[in-house]
Amino acid sequence: MTITPETTAAVDAAITSRHSMRAFLPTPVPRETVLQILDVAARAPSGTNTQPWKVTVLTGGAKQRLSAAIRAAYDDPVERARHTEAYNYYPTEWVSPYIDRRRKVGWDLYGLLGIAKTDKARMHLQHARNYDFFDAPVGLIFTIDRILQQGSWLDYGMFLQNIMVAARGRGLDTCPQAAFTQFHRLIAEQLALPAGETVVCGMALGHADPAAVENTLVTTREPAAAFTRFLE
Repeated sequence: MTITPETTAAVDAAITSRHSMRAFLPTPVPRETVLQILDVAARAPSGTNTQPWKVTVLTGGAKQRLSAAIRAAYDDPVERARHTEAYNYYPTEWVSPYIDRRRKVGWDLYGLLGIAKTDKARMHLQHARNYDFFDAPVGLIFTIDRILQQGSWLDYGMFLQNIMVAARGRGLDTCPQAAFTQFHRLIAEQLALPAGETVVCGMALGHADPAAVENTLVTTREPAAAFTRFLE
């Protein structure tokens, strides 16, 4: 493949136009399109070509049943307390600048939605929208074999990024969702996952709702000069 300024611009646009969408239109995404995206994403590198990714694609009734089961557990404080994350996605101790960035994105989102810092009920409802895949027509649940180690999880991240970029190249949007990991046992039961697999995360896929104010949230990034050093 010959790389031209046009192809460079198209790749850069697919990457830089990606941001997490939290409201989707009901417009269906054809199965063939989902498979094309996953085929492209599977070109991600993996140590010794282990290809650690496994994907369950949910639409229609299957997606609704999983969402309903998780929402029931999430809305019951006693039941919710029984569910813990499959792994530590976030640090157990927060320090700057990470805690500052985390707080900013949270309050920026709640500010757009008009949710006050003391409005725990509306915060609960907004977080619960994760489990409806933000009404996207396609929900993806990603799993990995428990025997695989940290390197395979790093490889998995590249696969997930490829999905989101390939989706943008087709005019689609996504939202990667770590929120699903809390309910990994319930997900395993609902999806009849093999005993040796664990949940990595979920992802919403579809056409973003252009009228939804939450979709205007675009998080900032540090410039490369701020996190890079050159040694000669």
